[in-house]
Amino acid sequence: MIKAIIFDMDGVLVDSERIHIAIEKRQFSLNNLPISDEEHQQYMGVSSEIMWQTIAKLHTLSLSVNELIEQHRIESHRYFSELNEIPVMPGLVDLLENLKTKGYTLAVASSSTPEIIDLILNKTHLKKYFQVMVSAKQAGKSKPEPDVFLMAAQKLGVSPAHCLVVEDSDNGIKAAIAAQMMCVAYQGPDADPKNQTEANYVVKSFAQLELILKSLNS
Repeated sequence: MIKAIIFDMDGVLVDSERIHIAIEKRQFSLNNLPISDEEHQQYMGVSSEIMWQTIAKLHTLSLSVNELIEQHRIESHRYFSELNEIPVMPGLVDLLENLKTKGYTLAVASSSTPEIIDLILNKTHLKKYFQVMVSAKQAGKSKPEPDVFLMAAQKLGVSPAHCLVVEDSDNGIKAAIAAQMMCVAYQGPDADPKNQTEANYVVKSFAQLELILKSLNS
């Protein structure tokens, strides 16, 4: 029986993947790094710390990894702060209202930093729906490691077997499976279906997610 639902944030709750990609591409350019789109795709769903640690092994950097992580934090916060609106995924608010009414406990588990999670959830007025918010930084390890989902479950007081994760990235799906949680892949506008084949279910709308929950708990 599913008691708790843990949502990834970027690409699931909010249509922000393209924003993150634009921020990262600008940072690559600022630091004269020849990161191809193919290489960039491998960093989807991981924390900035892991991204820059990996890039450091593949490329010559003019700044230290810690300096680049801090640069990324500053650029991301500035960019999101200046946005007038951050698009929420279609049907999401209705879904969250329905889940709240039905007594599910809800969490956000994201590779973004705690301050970006807080900024986005406040700016979109989504924060009120979630009892728990966990970042990879707080968990100590980034996706595809399961730590961020396991910490969310622990904070909610729900065993992993009773949790369902909603993800869009390959790394996120792998993390949910490693946490031994049911995983639903959400095919948002920037999701690549080829990277979602390991999920237990794939949905293109949150109405489909509600049907899956109904069948799992019937």
